[in-house]
Amino acid sequence: MHRQYHRWWSPSLNRHMSLLEFGHGGARVVVYPTSRGAFHEWEDRGMIDALGHQLHNGQLHIVCIEQVDEESWFNRGHPYHRARRHDDYDRYVLHEVLPFTWNRNPTPYLITTGASLGAFHAMDFAFRYPQWVNRVISLSGLCDIRRFMDGYHDETLYYHNPIEYLKNEHEGWRLDALRRQDIILVVGNGDQLVHQNRELSGTLWQKGIGNALREWDGFAHDWPVWHHQIQRYIGGSD
Repeated sequence: MHRQYHRWWSPSLNRHMSLLEFGHGGARVVVYPTSRGAFHEWEDRGMIDALGHQLHNGQLHIVCIEQVDEESWFNRGHPYHRARRHDDYDRYVLHEVLPFTWNRNPTPYLITTGASLGAFHAMDFAFRYPQWVNRVISLSGLCDIRRFMDGYHDETLYYHNPIEYLKNEHEGWRLDALRRQDIILVVGNGDQLVHQNRELSGTLWQKGIGNALREWDGFAHDWPVWHHQIQRYIGGSD
């Protein structure tokens, strides 16, 4: 299986950023780590091994990216700067990571995924740019980022919080693109985040945007369960 490390200076973030690339063809997959997790987290935690068959057979091309959570949502400074640093990160993925994946593998099909806070990143990006993302897989996903803002709210936060902005989405082309996406929300029915996932799923359905809400028994917010979930849902929403 192809594995390669990459690092470059990001003009969007004004710092070096690293990523790991796995596989040689097939659907492109951008993986976000959990909160403050490393770009090699999915490899360390066995998620890459869980998808080894698809990687060996050229069905998936996975890029595991770095996060800037300490500079954004976990920044101890004013909440104003948290949302804006996340907006910088959004530009990094859009203008640097996506072109990188395309240059490495021109397969048009793109998946974003992650677990917990990583799932928030995957959903936020997919819903902001539905014209580029074909499938989003949220594993035990945080759907409402306001808990990190100490009560502060502004326009930048709003447009990075899917559970808010999707309720008011009205642009015809964006709704059409969202309706073409495969949206898979996987969460344990004993997870405190289950209610956010149900609310988000309901909001999507109210906009005519189909989605698969898959509730697993128990907490289900841990790596061994995520192994099974990603194996099951990477190929669809059964």
